[in-house]
Parts: sequence; C-alpha cells; structure tokens
Amino acid sequence: MRSNLRRLPAFLLLTFLLFGACGPKSSSSSRYHCPMHPTYVSDRPGDCPICGMRLVPIEHGGAPTPTPIATPAATKYLCPMDPEVVTDAPGRCPKCGMKLVPAPADQSHQAHAPETAEASQVPGYAPVQLATEGLAKAGVQTTVATAGKLGGTIRAVGVVVPDERLVRHVHTKVAGWVERLFVNTTGQQVRQGEPLLALYSPELLASQEEYLKALLLAQELEGSPFPEARKAARDLLDAARQRLLLFDVPNGFLASLDQARAPQRTVTLLAPIQGVVLAKNVYEGQRIEPGTELFTVADLSRVWVEAQIYERELASVAVGTPATVSLPSPEVPGPGGKVRFVYPTVEPQTRTVKVRLEFPNPNGQLKPGMYATVELYPTPQEGVLVPDAAVLDTGTRKLVFVEQAPGFFVPREVELAASRDGTSLITRGLSSGERVAAKGTFLLDSESRLRAALRVPEGGSHGQAHH
Repeated sequence: MRSNLRRLPAFLLLTFLLFGACGPKSSSSSRYHCPMHPTYVSDRPGDCPICGMRLVPIEHGGAPTPTPIATPAATKYLCPMDPEVVTDAPGRCPKCGMKLVPAPADQSHQAHAPETAEASQVPGYAPVQLATEGLAKAGVQTTVATAGKLGGTIRAVGVVVPDERLVRHVHTKVAGWVERLFVNTTGQQVRQGEPLLALYSPELLASQEEYLKALLLAQELEGSPFPEARKAARDLLDAARQRLLLFDVPNGFLASLDQARAPQRTVTLLAPIQGVVLAKNVYEGQRIEPGTELFTVADLSRVWVEAQIYERELASVAVGTPATVSLPSPEVPGPGGKVRFVYPTVEPQTRTVKVRLEFPNPNGQLKPGMYATVELYPTPQEGVLVPDAAVLDTGTRKLVFVEQAPGFFVPREVELAASRDGTSLITRGLSSGERVAAKGTFLLDSESRLRAALRVPEGGSHGQAHH
C-alpha cells in the first residue's frame, strides 16, 4: 500500500505530459486557407470553392482569418465564376463544374439574371453579373445614353504652302552662258516681264542671223511677179520667227531686232509671273544646259493651308466645311475659309489625312512654312451620345456594356460615327435612354471574356471548357 502511494505522483505527472502532447493544438495550426484566395478560411482541409486549389494550413502570423464564406444560414448557392447559376442546395455548377458557394443574404437576390435580359450577341463575350459591393470595389460607374447631335470643333495643325497653280519654274531651252543676272537673291520680289538674266547662246545667235536673212529675202521678193516666190519668202520668215519664239525670246527682242537689222550678242529672259523668288540656282558666268532650272517664282497673293486630321475625324469633314486659321503671332488676325480639297491618301507614318484650305494673302501675312492652328466646324451629326470611356475598341469591333438590370451588364457591338471633345456619337447598336458602363469597362471586358471561355460547349465537358 505504501509503495502504491509513493508511485502516485509519478503516474499523475506522466498523465499530464501525455495529455499536453496529444491534446488540441493552437487555433492557428487547425485552420486552412486558399493560396490564391487568402480571405477564404476553413476549419478543415479540402479544396477552395472559388478556384478549386488545395487548402494549406495557416502558419503563425500568416494570412488573416476573416469570417468563412460558407455559413449554414445561407439559403442560396451560386457559382463563383458564373453568378447567374443559383440553386437552393449546395453542389457543383452545371456549366463549369466548380463547387457552389453560399450567397450572402444581401446579394442572393442579385445573383439572378433578369428574365427580360438579352443574351450576348458578341462572339467570345458573355453577360456579366456583379453585386453592388463588387461594382463599388471595381469602380464601375454607369451613365444614361442620350440622343443628340455631335458638332463641335476639330482642331488640327496646318502648314502654309504656296498655291501650286501659282508656282513657275524658269528654265532655258538652249545651251549658253549667263552674262548678267538682274535677279540675284532668293526672296526677291519680281514683276511679270521684269528682266531675270542676259544669256549668250551661239544657237540663239545663229537663229537671229537666219531670221534677219529671211526678213531681207521677204522684202526683196515683195514686188516679185511670181506669187509662189512671195509666199515661199513669207513662209521662211515666219518659220525663222517661230523658232526664236520657241526659244522663249521675248516679243520685244524681236521688235528691236527688226529695227536694228543686226543680231545681238545676248538675249534677255523675262519673269513669267509676278511673285517671290523661292529658289535661285544660277550665277553669273555659269554655263547652263537645256532644262536647267534657273529660278522658282511663286505668286503668294493666294496660298494654301494644309491641315492634318485623324482618320476617325474624316467622316465629319468634307469639301465646303467652314474653317478658321490662327497664326502664332497674336497681332496677325487669322483668316476664315472653307475646305477646298480632301486628299485621297493617308500618311503612312502619322495615319492622318491632309485637307486643303485656300486663303487670300494680299499683305503676305501667311508665309510658306509657317505653322498655324486650324479649326474645322463640321455639320452636326445626329445619334446617341455617350462618353468616350464607355466605348471599348477591341481592334476588330467597338463595344459598350449595357446595364439591363442593377449589376447585370450585356456586351453589345455598336457603330461609332465620330468622337470629339470626350464624347462619342453612336449611330447603330444603342438606343437613347439605355444605361451603359462609363467607367470600369476594361474590368467588364476581361470578366465577360472569362465567363464566355468558361461556358461548357454543347456536348462538351468541364475539362474541355477549362482547357
């Protein structure tokens, strides 16, 4: 008996040690969470109901332990990837095969798609259902599409260029040497008929001698009794005269040649038009050949302004569209005019189209090469107006997300006619009064594509859909 009493403390100590070693562990080691969704916490191991991944134990000081999603009080169950699927009992989604999760009491009524909602007609897209809390967290905002007209102003950068119809290049048609230059600087103003240069040409000198001989022969045969001789002499004189005119010899030079009856060493070439010398490519004493460009003269009393507009603005601009031009100098008032021509090609580097405006320039305020701000005022177009952010350009189509019911968005393809000053004009696919997503469209786009990709095809399986 006494020996049993002595052994009693040792027995109790061993019992306490075994109980401490095998007893319940800390709460942190008996709780599990999803690696991809740390907010989902469970008291037992298993699979995540959202993504299907294996739950892992929560280490000490690890992920937070919010209230688990699954609650016995929930009466509705929905699919995490397709909230349109709602059942009264737990199970798996008939579309993607994922495990259904309980829907919170304040969101269970929003999980159903409206009975009157339209199905997505856009290939690769599916309707999107978001709860009120999800809309707020994602920053999705909506606005009402309104009927109206989109006019406004199209602003573009323009460059002043000479009127191509008023530009002349001065060439020679014979070889020779420049004996003297009367216009010797670029930018010099010239008048029509003003001397440009004195040219010595052996060919012109020989043509003058032929002309004088034909003139003398025609005068000698003027009193001949033979009409054929008189006619031949006149034809020879006309041919010699025409040869000099084709060499651009001035009429005044021929008159002086008839009076002097002696060939002149040089022939003076005259300015063909009044204007400004834009280019001078000849110097005194230089030998020139036929076709050599001597001067470029432009009449700047009327100029062009070529503006660059984007391709999306091309539909709003046509010949006759009113426009104004603002110059860099505030002291110079900008002229007003109209679009005279829309170029038929697109600039490959800038993806813009040039439009031409014509303006009178009597005082020379518009100088070639000058930059100007061009404002075009197209005729307003009628349609449905939405913010630019509401239209999503996928590259192959333009989409808007129409809110059929609170939190239920359906993608719809639209036709965009114009976009200006933050507002887009839609002419097909959207009606006035419909509510569309104005912010958060990229989130809706990705969610819509994901849901469309996860839908089980007809006759397919869950594995095929996820593949």
